[in-house]
Parts: sequence; structure tokens; C-alpha cells
Amino acid sequence: MDIQDIQHRLAKPALKFTAGGFRPTYSDEESWLGRVFLFREDEELPRNSAGETLLPFAQFYLPALPFHNPLLEGVRVLTVFVANPFPEPLEPMGERWLIREYRAEDVLVRKELTATGAFLKPFPLKPEAVPADFPLWDGGGVPEDLEREIVALEQAGTIECYYDLVEHCYEHKLGGYPSFCQSGIDPGDGFEFVLQISSDAKINLNVVHNGSLMFWKHRESGEWALYFDFY
Repeated sequence: MDIQDIQHRLAKPALKFTAGGFRPTYSDEESWLGRVFLFREDEELPRNSAGETLLPFAQFYLPALPFHNPLLEGVRVLTVFVANPFPEPLEPMGERWLIREYRAEDVLVRKELTATGAFLKPFPLKPEAVPADFPLWDGGGVPEDLEREIVALEQAGTIECYYDLVEHCYEHKLGGYPSFCQSGIDPGDGFEFVLQISSDAKINLNVVHNGSLMFWKHRESGEWALYFDFY
């Protein structure tokens, strides 16, 4: 197997987001980090069983983005809420983190709601297509047969290491591969990686120590999973 074959098998498209750097439009079609303003009429900021408010982390208006993910088919708006302190990795959704999905039939209204203890600085997001994102080497998603092929290329002197072949997007993104700091994990059969919110000084987010919040969705049940690690 040659280098191009390996790259073709591994590559996944992604959409990278950069926070700020432009004047926001404040329209409903703008995506944000640190701000959620679209809700159903009967919704407020989510709370845990102790009555503590989960913090608004992100709002994505998907039809305006140049990216299509089958797992988000029909989803118009996606909003993300996370507690402080963060939930445990792979903790079930509901008590300390929550994703809300809205479709075309959902009537949404704008609400400027304040969450006690919110620490993220709100910034609109600029999307940029990443034609080919690649997995990290250590448990990041490289199949075993391709690992053997890559090791053979290293031993033959064709490449010095795996990262001569690929590039990985570590930023906020939809699609692509998760940016593990430690050895990667698998949240379970049927789950596919969808979304990442990374440490970013501009929005005042540090995931413990330069980590990322990584979100998967189950192909059949629609269940979400959250994992994070750090250096």
C-alpha cells in the first residue's frame, strides 16, 4: 500500500472554527462560543438536580455552515451546555452537560439569559473547511492494518514517522477526528465523533490543562457522549 492509499483511507473532512476576528452580525444564523440565545418558548437555561445552572458553551446554526454530517441530518440549531466543574469523562448526558437539537418545525425565540458563574467570553465563529483531517497516532483512530503499513514505511526509510503523512486539526471543529492528549478512547460501538470545543485563551476556556471537550453521537439511538483529557 502506498502513501496516497493510506492518506485516502484515513482522511475525513472537517470544519474548523475560529473565535472572533470579525464584526458579528447578531443574526440567528450566526454560530457562537460562550453564548446561547435560541430557545423554545418554554425553555430556560438547563439546571442540574441541585438547581445549579449549566453554562452556555456553544450555539451552532447548521444550515449556514459549509459542512454536512449525516448524524446531524435535519438538525437546524445545536446548543451545548456544560457545568463548572466539568462532568466526569463519559458521564451520561443530563446532570452536568446537555446538548439540545432543534429541527425546522421547532419554533425558537431569542432569549438573553444570564448564567451564574459563566466564564466563557462570547465570540462569533468563523468557519473554515478542512478537506482532510487525520487521526492522531496513539489510539486516535488509525486501523491496525494501516498501522502495520505505516510502520513498514518507517522501517523502509520511506518516511521518518506517521506525521510526515498527515496533519491534524486541533481547533474547535465539526467532523474530522478527536484531538486526544493521552491515548485515545472508544466511547462504544455505534458512536461517531461529531464535535470538539478546544482550550482557547481568547474565549477564556482551559479544559483542565490545554485539553478539548470531544462529543460523539450514536448512529442509531441518537445518544450523545462526552469525553475530555488533557496534558
